[in-house]
Amino acid sequence: MSQPLKNLGSIGDEFRNEDRPVIIDLWDSENPREVDYPTFHASCDAIARGFVARGYGKGTRIGIFCSNRLEFLEVFYGAMRAGVIPVPMGILLPKDTIEWIIRDAELKLVFCDSELRAKLPSNTPHIVVESEEYEAFKVPGPFEAIVPTGDDVAFQPYTSGSTGRPKGVVLSHRAHVWVAETISKDRGFCRTDRMIVAAPLYHKHAMNAIKSVFVGGSTVVLMKKFEPRAYLDAVSRYRVSVLSGVPTIFAMILQQRDLIEGKDFSFVRLATMGGAPASDELIDAVAKILPNADIISIFGITETSAALFGSHPGNLTRPRHSVGWPIAGNEFKLIGGPDENFGVLHVRGPGMMNGYHNNPVEMERRLKDGWFNTGDVLRKDADGWYYFIGRSDDMFVCSGNNIYPGEVELMLERHPDIEQAVIVPVPDEIRHQIPYAYVVRRKGSALSEKDVKEHALTNAPPYQYPRKVIFVDQLLLNGVGKIDRKALQAQALEICRTERAVAADVADRPEGK
Repeated sequence: MSQPLKNLGSIGDEFRNEDRPVIIDLWDSENPREVDYPTFHASCDAIARGFVARGYGKGTRIGIFCSNRLEFLEVFYGAMRAGVIPVPMGILLPKDTIEWIIRDAELKLVFCDSELRAKLPSNTPHIVVESEEYEAFKVPGPFEAIVPTGDDVAFQPYTSGSTGRPKGVVLSHRAHVWVAETISKDRGFCRTDRMIVAAPLYHKHAMNAIKSVFVGGSTVVLMKKFEPRAYLDAVSRYRVSVLSGVPTIFAMILQQRDLIEGKDFSFVRLATMGGAPASDELIDAVAKILPNADIISIFGITETSAALFGSHPGNLTRPRHSVGWPIAGNEFKLIGGPDENFGVLHVRGPGMMNGYHNNPVEMERRLKDGWFNTGDVLRKDADGWYYFIGRSDDMFVCSGNNIYPGEVELMLERHPDIEQAVIVPVPDEIRHQIPYAYVVRRKGSALSEKDVKEHALTNAPPYQYPRKVIFVDQLLLNGVGKIDRKALQAQALEICRTERAVAADVADRPEGK
């Protein structure tokens, strides 16, 4: 007889009576909150009882619109225990996108920070997590988590698509209990581990990290947001053993020379890098300051989980830059390349999403016969190790965030003085790539670069704003009449190189010359 499914909200429940910290919350860095296992689980139970007491039944969707903080996790795990579906929302999204998600997911209630409340539509039922109302929502006492069946939904994050509208990804208890247990085992989480999390909790990277820590009975050191000096201070103060982030984070850490020199970080055992390829130079520099750490590349997407690749079952050493060996249970196909060892990755496995919420067109496009088209290009070497190459479309990565040019172009073209806009990436040592914009002004307009940037910062997440605006009378077209993105990108790269060379020459001149 098969074992009943576990509720994702109760993972790590076997540690609930152990008197040691599970979360060290640095939302207010001057007044950190250290919460032990019994207190955290009691709060999650109280949240679950609060939902039941107010008639929120199984399958009801509620929103979480918070920065990284203890209350985010209490609501997230408490809701799932009651069968309520939490919907995390990106705090950098424009107000109209937040409004769209609330409508699309049919959220009945949103838990939010006081500083984010103004971005909610005025008629949205909400509870501010710093308020007495939040504490009053809790109903103290034990709670027996609902036992899920089949593909019962656990939570529903939103991921941005190339069309510009977010896609609700429906994720089950069955799939993500497996994901959490698989990642935790593969990366060796245990009671003595402390992992620092500075990536936003609404993103898969941070949430998978938290779940893995809970499964291992470890401790989370939770930062409101990434700030390199505060990050290094927290790593030292709390003797963090596991670091995780995009290459940008590690590059910014390495710039804090005065905090690194003479410090001993030998207690760090693991550092994972995801979101973009990391250079040999960066990996070598990180290895120098973390002498006892395994430094590995990781790969995963929201729809298919991060439990795709991991360690070799025979403990063979992972080659540098490889995202790992296939985790048992997953199936892979590389499609569209020169052979079966290179191409766009298609996945079928136990961590797969149920589907996209209210989006059958995208479902039909991306998921066929159980195989999900990731849109990511990978290669497999002769020994069976996989390597991430890049996106198959025009997407690029800036500071660990995916940028889809069409989405940014649409936003820019909403400006009344912009006739056309094209976004192309140029390389950046810190952010990996940054967006440059080609803009065609409307006739007679005096639109400036500052105007374009201010429009972008007002109407989109900050990582999307163009770092440089290039005004042109018309856009280059290719032989079939389409915008020649490759030619525009080559031009942008040359402009970038020239400007950086001039800046370096000026910086090298003796004073007064």
